[in-house]
Amino acid sequence: MDTQTRLREINPPSTSSSLPIDAHFDAGFADALARLETYNRHLYRPNTYLHKWWARRCGSTFRTILKHLVPDDAQQNYYASGGLEGKIILDPMMGGGTTVHEAIRLGANVVGADIDPIPILQARATLSELPLAELETAFNQFYDDLYAELAPLYRTACPTCGLSYELRFVLYGLRRRCHCGGSSANGSSMNEALFVDSLVLRYNSDGSIFHIHPESHDIYLDDKLFSASDAVDKLPVFEKEVKICSHCHAAYKEDVAVPFYQRYQPIAVVGECKEHGLFFAAPQQADQDAIAYANQRRDQLPFSADDFRIEPGPKSQDLLNRGISSYLDLFSSRQLLFLNRAIERLTTFETLVRLNLALLVSTSLEFNALLCGYKGAKKNRPGAIRHTFAHHAYSFPYTALENNPLYRKKQSGNLQNLFYSRIVRGRRWAKEPVERVIDGNGRPRKVIVAGEVDEGVEVRQFADLQEGSRQFLLLQGSSAALSIPDDSIDYVITDPPYFDSVQYSDLAAFFRVWLRKLLPDVADWTYSLDEAAVDQQANGNGQYTNVLGSIFSECHRVLKKENGRLIFTFHHWNPKGWSALTNTLKRAGFILVNRYVVHAENPSSVHIANQNALAHDVILVLAPAESEIRQNWELPYLVNLDDSQSFCRDCGAILGWMLNQDLPEGAIASKWVGLLSNTNAQLQLLENDSRN
Repeated sequence: MDTQTRLREINPPSTSSSLPIDAHFDAGFADALARLETYNRHLYRPNTYLHKWWARRCGSTFRTILKHLVPDDAQQNYYASGGLEGKIILDPMMGGGTTVHEAIRLGANVVGADIDPIPILQARATLSELPLAELETAFNQFYDDLYAELAPLYRTACPTCGLSYELRFVLYGLRRRCHCGGSSANGSSMNEALFVDSLVLRYNSDGSIFHIHPESHDIYLDDKLFSASDAVDKLPVFEKEVKICSHCHAAYKEDVAVPFYQRYQPIAVVGECKEHGLFFAAPQQADQDAIAYANQRRDQLPFSADDFRIEPGPKSQDLLNRGISSYLDLFSSRQLLFLNRAIERLTTFETLVRLNLALLVSTSLEFNALLCGYKGAKKNRPGAIRHTFAHHAYSFPYTALENNPLYRKKQSGNLQNLFYSRIVRGRRWAKEPVERVIDGNGRPRKVIVAGEVDEGVEVRQFADLQEGSRQFLLLQGSSAALSIPDDSIDYVITDPPYFDSVQYSDLAAFFRVWLRKLLPDVADWTYSLDEAAVDQQANGNGQYTNVLGSIFSECHRVLKKENGRLIFTFHHWNPKGWSALTNTLKRAGFILVNRYVVHAENPSSVHIANQNALAHDVILVLAPAESEIRQNWELPYLVNLDDSQSFCRDCGAILGWMLNQDLPEGAIASKWVGLLSNTNAQLQLLENDSRN
């Protein structure tokens, strides 16, 4: 027998329920839209991307899910507006806010809950109606004030004509030491050098190349001296591939006793001259003086070390291992001066304007920290800045990039560019949401959904959701205890954390420490991660199952029992993840009604490329176990371990079967391990089952 052949396809079960999604889901349509959206999610749903958040799912997928819950046939079309008026939808783990935004667009009233304050603040800012003209006026006042005070610190001179221009960014090399020559402050024999990703600074469109001389620090344009360095301390410059000193044969190491921001030395200042164009200049005395002045002011800033202490976590431990104990050390002194002035200035604006501008400043930090790398040296030059969380983790560049947040021309990560891309474009889209239509040749075109808006009215208590439409209630706190009455929610639609995938609550501390300063009185900044569903698997103590199980139990309590549904997306290769999910749902009292598979990840994404990652999600449609729905799920004979789509479909069927069985949790774990292991193990498991 060919062990790779699946002997029977597990088809979706039939159902007598009145909900369209129970028996049918247009997975082909959803899959086609998702394949487009995964390449540029922020362009497809700009109003949900004001602030950084992780592991977002496709808005088109969740819109398709919601459309399959619309009772009126005439409004079930994906491109029709409305259809969920009179319904109340809950997302207990709202994260990036996809469910909340998509449900509001269809006329539903929604409850969005999250233990982390960032999702709550982002949803409030992006869903609340606020005239764009008012925001633009406030931003211009805010920006002009920051520019007037701080722009002199971001000036440099064109090396050709000597005229002064605002700099675009500064490139830094990482200082490292070996054990030969010289002498360190503590008397040990040491030798320092600078390390960069590449000695090449830029491949120009005309074929010429800016590069730095590894000994003189002079910058050349091809073989012609372009900018001479006047630095006194000229450490040798090596590319990152050099690991061992050629003299003492010891490894070069970073001095972790030195504050992180002091481990870097400027090697190039980048600006643009009206006459001579883009230039890369060796730092001159005036450039060094601006940095020194900012460093002097750094110690005078009103930032308490306790407020910025880095706590151990799945990702933050990488910072601590690098000798970084304070988030303050991740920023240059100029960047801290910018943040301090922003905090002071924001207090003068009214609440909703202040909220939007504070989130804008916070999200700009991803492009304005010394964890930003430089990718402009590549021949295809996709952009100069590699932002802080380009890899969903803390990474430490050799060539660090200090951005100019106040640069007046369009540039990745500066305030003006972010204001346009995150606020202006988002609010314009919210007034006239745009979707894609795929023609017969597979080409997409844009279409406005007439009569639809992505905004609503915030209410403060659940009773207000009993009438009206497009109203939202935001709850910060543990979703294991919601202030919502029993049997009051029509549908729970969410995207739970995927076991051990992304520790985004821990990563979000990078932003939270600043948002707490920018918006001290609008959220609970003291919550405990112990109550969060994310970041728990690493604890190894079953906390993921306990926390998620408590949340799903609360969902069961608040759901209407007859036609209430819990719907969410999930994927994981690890049988432990599926076992944990099975146990949480059994504890909470749910059965599987149906499952569907859709595309979920861009295969070229740096987060999953070459990592054997799943590119699909399974959409799980569940009902309270006491409902009249009963589905007879069968186990697949063999699980296809070689195909992402088939694997997710098979796992959905296995989940349905297990939720129908009276199995102890230990047996559930063993069963999952056997079914998702190699083929021989699967066959042995099936043979043992047949004997029993």
